[in-house]
Amino acid sequence: QVQLVESGGGLVQAGGSLRLSCQVSGRTISRYAMGWFRQVPGREREFVAAISGISGGTYYPDSARGRFTISRDNAKNSLGLQMKNLEPADTAVYYCAATINTKIAVLQTTNDVDYWGQGTQVTVSS
Repeated sequence: QVQLVESGGGLVQAGGSLRLSCQVSGRTISRYAMGWFRQVPGREREFVAAISGISGGTYYPDSARGRFTISRDNAKNSLGLQMKNLEPADTAVYYCAATINTKIAVLQTTNDVDYWGQGTQVTVSS
């Protein structure tokens, strides 16, 4: 059974930085696409960042590009998300996500996710 456990959320002022981590157990992640999503109450879970399984290429929506950086540490079997220049609009619960379908190169939609973490709250104050 694959388990994803996030950590690193918290309260930060606008313009500040946070780093989220996702520890994966139950399966080696190096060959699988993984990503980060976020959700606020009343809205759909949205894509934040993705890293492909084979090439390690990274992908971001316009809202995150230039401010967020996704990374993977294969030796530690973990995923990270470095966030800088945070804005109040970034306030959400952030989820680590993984797929074990090797046909999926980039994990950008919730329908493709096989495993979710429990989420970690990020709050950005103005």
